[in-house]
Amino acid sequence: MKNTFRAFLRLIVLCSVALSVAAYAQSQPVSKQKNMNMTKKQLIAKGTFEVKVTPLPAEENIGDATIGRLALDKQFSGDIVGSGKGQMLGIGTEIKESGGYVAAERVNGSVNGKKGSFALQHSGTMQAGKFDLTIAVVPDSGTGELKGIAGTMKIIIEGGKHSYELSYTLPAEN
Repeated sequence: MKNTFRAFLRLIVLCSVALSVAAYAQSQPVSKQKNMNMTKKQLIAKGTFEVKVTPLPAEENIGDATIGRLALDKQFSGDIVGSGKGQMLGIGTEIKESGGYVAAERVNGSVNGKKGSFALQHSGTMQAGKFDLTIAVVPDSGTGELKGIAGTMKIIIEGGKHSYELSYTLPAEN
């Protein structure tokens, strides 16, 4: 009896959720409904960048002395033309070539000819010299012709040179 009652409650909850979603979709203007149903085309931007990393002074009574704070100043070329400015927090370990970092930066310029800006959120670790990086476009951070941009960035470091690959989508009207 208890199992039947629980199954019945689950069914009611599922139906309520389904009805709520349907009601919300019906309440949206037709143009917004179209955008909700449109598939976005995956786009790619590739190129290189130069980066200047400047150590910033520690702030008294904030954080830990083993955590470094750095200013980022990037110049992008290729499919992204512009600059990136941001800050990074990094921490090392007693093991050489191991550590972690987080960073936030704003990229200003153009991506495949579309002008505007967007923010990137970095999270990375390194163990024995091997990187594991996640760099995501911050949701709703796009401006200008890049409004609505979503995606991820990959950084490639080979021979001391930095390159990027931005995999992204834009709303149809951009």
